Order: sequence, then structure tokens, then C-alpha cells
Amino acid sequence: MVRIIMHGCCGHMGQVISDLAAQDEQAQIVAGIDRFDNGKMPYPVYTSLEACQEEADALIDFSSALATDALLDYCVERKLPVVLCTTGLSEEQLKRVEECSAKVAVLKSANMSLGINTLLRLIQDAAKVLAAAGFDMEIVERHHKLKLDAPSGTALALADSLNNAMGGAYHYVFDRSQRREQRDAKEIGVSAVRGGTIVGEHEVIFAGPDEVIEFKHTAHSKAVFGKGALEAAKFLAGKPAGRYDMSDVING
Repeated sequence: MVRIIMHGCCGHMGQVISDLAAQDEQAQIVAGIDRFDNGKMPYPVYTSLEACQEEADALIDFSSALATDALLDYCVERKLPVVLCTTGLSEEQLKRVEECSAKVAVLKSANMSLGINTLLRLIQDAAKVLAAAGFDMEIVERHHKLKLDAPSGTALALADSLNNAMGGAYHYVFDRSQRREQRDAKEIGVSAVRGGTIVGEHEVIFAGPDEVIEFKHTAHSKAVFGKGALEAAKFLAGKPAGRYDMSDVING
């Protein structure tokens, strides 16, 4: 049984992960940390990091970038492996993540979905065959109207995965509205759609002469990210200091 501390437990994702853990025979959330205790969680909730001294095997963080620095210090001090799911970290904080990974196991990924991370691997294999044969590569991502950033971090991770498969020879095009020229053979187009309550859709298109191959991932709820975070915590428990990502979870 992997014992987990949930940082940001009373937020939406914290509650989703708590519900998933309650149904998982291999994991147990032994404590939560949140500035605002809603009084509804089935485990002790602490309003500060210092107050939480429960014994645990890993910590899952779904909170705010404002809390990341103190959280990293807490995990390093306690030698507590951390699954870092909070987004919007500054360059300084990302550097701090790398520094802390020399002292404790840290897992950070652009997307926590097991499906997306499997897709990242599949499209690399596809690119090595199809792009090498002259197929054009395009990415279309769709999200709800409240999402502020475009393209999504996941779309960029997909583009990086394709580009890495091709030795970094490609460049990215995010907006063709001002371009009156033929598509370059070495470009990866990335298009963003925003509207309604779309949780997340990512489509990778390989378009060649007379045939099109598409890979698509659709998230119907944020539970897919919670499931990935939970699997990541179980994977990270007991691991030595180092920097990990979801590809490590998938590869075992």
C-alpha cells in the first residue's frame, strides 16, 4: 500500500484524486494539505506544510505555482518523492525543480494522462515512417473557452515528440493567417480551438499523397489526469532521487 499526501486536497483535482484513491487497493491518502479545509475529506487536512508530519511514501501536488517553492523545500527536507502536477511554473521555479531532483525523486509531466503519454510514444514511431516518406504533420487541439494559454502545453509536447523523432529538423507554425506561401515540408502546424466546455482533445494528423492517418486523444473528464497522477505516485514511491516523467510510469 502506497501512502500518499495530497497537496491541494480541497481543490477540484485534489477531490478527484481522493475519490480515485478510495477505490484503489494499492494506494491510500493518509493526509491532505490545503489553505482552506472544506471539512469534507476522509483524512486529516492541514492548512500548512509544516503542520503535516504524517508518514508517507509520496506526495501529489495539484495546487498553485505560488506554493511550489515551499513545497519543494518540504519534500527535500523529508526526502519525500513528489508528483508535481501544478502548471504555470516560472523559469526560476523550473530550475529549482531540477535542483531538487538531485536530492529527491521528482516527477513532472506536461500532461498526466496515461493516454496522452502513450500517444507521445506512438506518434514518434509513426513519424519515423510517415514523415520520412514525405507526409506533412499537423496538430489540432481543442479546449474549453476558459483556457487562457494557446496552444496547450500538451500540443507543444506532441510537437516536440514529433520533432525529436525527426532529429529536431522541423520548425513550428502556430498561425498561418498572415502567411501567403506554400507550406514548408519541414514544418509542424499547431492549431488551437477554444469553445464551450471541451475538457481536452488533441489530434495528430499525418497527411500524405492520397492518404491521411490520424491519432486522436479525447479527455471526457479531468479524472484522466487524476488517474495518471495516482499511478505516478505509486510508481515514484521508493525511487531514488532523480527527474522522472510519465514515460517512466508507462515503461515501468
